[in-house]
Amino acid sequence: METQFLTYYKSPVGWLKITSNDKAIKSINFVEQAHETSSQMSDILIESMKQLDEYFEGKRLEFNLELAPTGSEFQHSVWKLVSQIRYGETASYLEIAIRSGSAKNTRAVGLANGKNPIPIIIPCHRVIGNKGKLTGYAGGLERKRWLLLHEQKYSLTPDRLF
Repeated sequence: METQFLTYYKSPVGWLKITSNDKAIKSINFVEQAHETSSQMSDILIESMKQLDEYFEGKRLEFNLELAPTGSEFQHSVWKLVSQIRYGETASYLEIAIRSGSAKNTRAVGLANGKNPIPIIIPCHRVIGNKGKLTGYAGGLERKRWLLLHEQKYSLTPDRLF
């Protein structure tokens, strides 16, 4: 049985509950407050907090962490496409659907994006509606807006994101 680790991270967008095994991040959840953490920390949890610090300081444009999200084959394919959206840029649900194989996949892409168990690191906040409309985000639209404006501020090509 694999060992599970848990910690809480205080970010500018609220508390994040981060879980991992020995080798990879399993999930990040937005929570109202911190609770008890694991008595031991995995190296990947320590590294994830360091990289999140750098991201929120505007010093990290890309995460370099092993990830192990749980999901279907289609969800994994969507999350891989979402991970390819560069820092400071956005893509629409339709664009991701087309990249996934069919413009008809827009609703399925939205559902898969909404099930992303590792937000921020798998940057589902960078997926927006057509015409730049902010739609759906498990952490709430205010967090999505904050993350996009944060990235716009530190982006190498600071274009309007939405």
